[in-house]
Amino acid sequence: MNIFDIIGPPMIGPSSSHTAGAARLGKMARIILGETPKEVELILYGSFAETGWGHGTKLALIAGLLGLDPWDERLRDAFSLAEKYGLSYSFSEGKLRQGMHPNSVRFEMKGENCKRVMEGASIGGGKIEVTKIDDFSVSFSGEYPTIINIYDDRVGMVARVTQILADRGINIARMRVSRDKRMGTALMIIETDQMPSQDIKRDLKDIPYMKVSMIITPI
Repeated sequence: MNIFDIIGPPMIGPSSSHTAGAARLGKMARIILGETPKEVELILYGSFAETGWGHGTKLALIAGLLGLDPWDERLRDAFSLAEKYGLSYSFSEGKLRQGMHPNSVRFEMKGENCKRVMEGASIGGGKIEVTKIDDFSVSFSGEYPTIINIYDDRVGMVARVTQILADRGINIARMRVSRDKRMGTALMIIETDQMPSQDIKRDLKDIPYMKVSMIITPI
């Protein structure tokens, strides 16, 4: 534990969990969509739903979707900024599922070219955990450089990806692979010790059967 686990991260208050963590979740959702969101439905769960107004959670979530950091003073004006930049949003409340963190949110997002779903939780001290992308259960924090690959499940795909990383001197800290069915659509989450270059992103996208490859800078 360090001092930031006790007093929280730099932020516009009042709560590291309900404000700073919420802003980081919104920013991560924007990154995972891969473009500027145009329409977003935000489903709040547990204490996010119960205290969303009083703790500034709703403002922080929208601020993150606009790409703002938790310490950006413009966070207080997130709703008016959303109107200015053409972000349409709505909030609703969901029922906590078994095992779900009480500070959870689901983003159902549409951009100019794609749509995507992300679920995540603010787990304390401004830290977050992403728990779902589209129909895939995942688990990563955004504290490491992270590679997300969505691809057709084919023999050798994992080997191709890891070989590209090894050739570029990128060490894998954590890796998880899941799929919807055999030879269906698969998702690969890789957290790395080094920040992958855009050349690596290009090489990953060039792999046959690769649908989406994105590199997330730690937030």
